[in-house]
Amino acid sequence: MKRIFIAAGLLMAYLTAAAQKGNDSTVYKKQSISRTDIQALFSYYTQDGNHSAVTGGTGTEALQVFVSDITVTRKRDSITTLQLNAGVDVITSASTDNIDFVLSSASRDDRRFHIMGGYNRQLKKPHIRAGINLGLSLESDYLSIPIGISVSHDNATHSRQLTASLQCYFDDLRWGRFDPDYYKPETLVYPEELRYKEWFDIYRRQSYNLSFALYQVVNKRMQFAIYPELVYQKGLLSTPFHRVYFKDANTLKVENLPRERWKVPLTVQLNTFIDGQVILRTYYSFYHDNFGITAHALQLELPVKTSPLFTLSPLVRLYTQKASRYFQPFQGHDLSDEYYTSDYDLSSFNSYKLGITARYALFKPIFRNSAFQEIGLRYSFYKRTDQLSAHMLSLLLDFRHTR
Repeated sequence: MKRIFIAAGLLMAYLTAAAQKGNDSTVYKKQSISRTDIQALFSYYTQDGNHSAVTGGTGTEALQVFVSDITVTRKRDSITTLQLNAGVDVITSASTDNIDFVLSSASRDDRRFHIMGGYNRQLKKPHIRAGINLGLSLESDYLSIPIGISVSHDNATHSRQLTASLQCYFDDLRWGRFDPDYYKPETLVYPEELRYKEWFDIYRRQSYNLSFALYQVVNKRMQFAIYPELVYQKGLLSTPFHRVYFKDANTLKVENLPRERWKVPLTVQLNTFIDGQVILRTYYSFYHDNFGITAHALQLELPVKTSPLFTLSPLVRLYTQKASRYFQPFQGHDLSDEYYTSDYDLSSFNSYKLGITARYALFKPIFRNSAFQEIGLRYSFYKRTDQLSAHMLSLLLDFRHTR
């Protein structure tokens, strides 16, 4: 399944430091500004294609995902921020239905439950904030425990911010947690005809993401940011139910990839205020890893405020990727290959994404001390040169309560 694309519609909540007047020698004073923000996201994603990795690089990639997600951010005062994010994804995939070739089998439908809590605090030294988060993500064949820490620093004029964070993920890829016969992890899921042996003697994966960010106000009309990252993964990086067919038509194996992977993403952002109603947001991203993949992406977004309350934001994203050295299409691998995959996410392709977001800032009171802040609606279309295409529709609701 191409779940990497689902992330494009998920809600990203970012905590920023409260503005402080004066310089580093200023005595910091706690202020009571109790506020609770509630953001609810509902999203529908659908895709289709004909290069499923489940069936060795050929066959349907039909997939639908319904996402419901809620984020509650509680600012107890100007020092402390608490955050809770939780959600449920309902996934229907014709691709994974072919794990056992039984139409509408148990593998066709899946659920993902996730929850994440975060704590962010202004330190005694002005302009420095530190945070920690801990969560859980659960599917029938997947358990992930994310743990993260972060720290940020603003200069005295708040024209520059530096942030650093480390996010760790500890995954268990065994199946059985939602099966009424088990309700506990039992085994890795292999294609039906390949269950005559255990292809892997490990079932865990660890991921470590070290990321930095520099935000800089260049002048009254321009803001710049750069986001370097370093990602290290270790453990079972193969998907156990992905088939691989070799040039020898009689040979069929489970996908096999190296046990370690390094990733180096880098993103540069430039926001230009054209006038009071128009902003041009420009993003360039570079990616490279030790699997041999190199990629470039360019994204342009143009928010236009058509009225004090209404904003339209068209978006276009262009992407190009060089294939992994371990990828070959259906029946393309040699029997002498040590590592092999027919997952087209690791192939060479170009893609584009077109989207538009409509945002209406209501600022309408609901009851005492509570207000409906805004409503946002986004539609996007995605297309790859391997003929995979996808549509996504997302609805965001934002509420605020103050005391």
